[in-house]
Parts: sequence; structure tokens; C-alpha cells
Amino acid sequence: MAERLAAQEVFGFLRPEQVNAISEASNKVTYEAGSVVYEKGDNADYFYTILNGEVTLRLPGRGGVSIVIDQLTTGTMFGSCVCFRRNAYALTAQCTSESELLKIDSVALKQLMDGDPVMGYALAARMSEIYFGRYIETMEKLQAIVMNLPMESH
Repeated sequence: MAERLAAQEVFGFLRPEQVNAISEASNKVTYEAGSVVYEKGDNADYFYTILNGEVTLRLPGRGGVSIVIDQLTTGTMFGSCVCFRRNAYALTAQCTSESELLKIDSVALKQLMDGDPVMGYALAARMSEIYFGRYIETMEKLQAIVMNLPMESH
């Protein structure tokens, strides 16, 4: 499991002993296509990395309508970000294909980060970089949608 963990975007720079410690706080889970990993508002107890498959992140709205925020593929992280201190998931994550995920306990990950401040800082910086990049991409998508809306004249 440690080899697969080290190959992921967020953990690739860690030393072998750090990867092993995170590996001990994680387990591999498989979801069928269409399975919900978590719902918006659920307790953010886990951090995930896609080992194989695809996960769609959605923002649920009224009447069962939801907006696709992102489609994630193999090697991508998602879920609880311990460096942002979020207690609940902000989106719904649903597998769009059969998916194998690495499920990492957020509390255990936070303890590892606190116990090794150098690793913790590097990991938090990498997570922040990844999440902020996604935020910018989402804002660009929303801007493109808004720019194409018909303008009302008064």
C-alpha cells in the first residue's frame, strides 16, 4: 500500500517512513459506479485519493438538481483537508465509474502532521496548492458560464 500512496500527487515528496505512517492510517476501499462516497454536510472524517477510477464532486441544489464542480481521476486527492479545519464536506462525492480509493483517517493524518512539523508544513502547503488550483479552475468555469448568460436590459 505504501508504494501506491507514494505515487499519489499529494504524497509523492514524502520520505518512506512518512509514507508508511500515513499508510497505517489508511485503507483501500472499492465503490461501484454511482456510489456516493459522502454527501455535502457529512462529517469530514476522511481524506481520499483515487487509486483507480473517477469521482465527480457536485454541489447539490434545490429539487435534486446539482452542479458538477469537478471530475477527478486516478491520482487525485479529495475530501477533508485537515489544513483547512473543515468539519463537514462542502460537496457531494460520487463515483462515476467503479473506483478504488485510498481512505485516510483525517484525525490520524492531522496527528502525523502535528507530530512532524516539517512534514506537516510541506503536506499542508502541497494540499493548499492543489485545492487553490482547483478553486481557480472552478472560478474560471463559473466566470465562463456567467459571461454567456443573456443580459437583461432595463
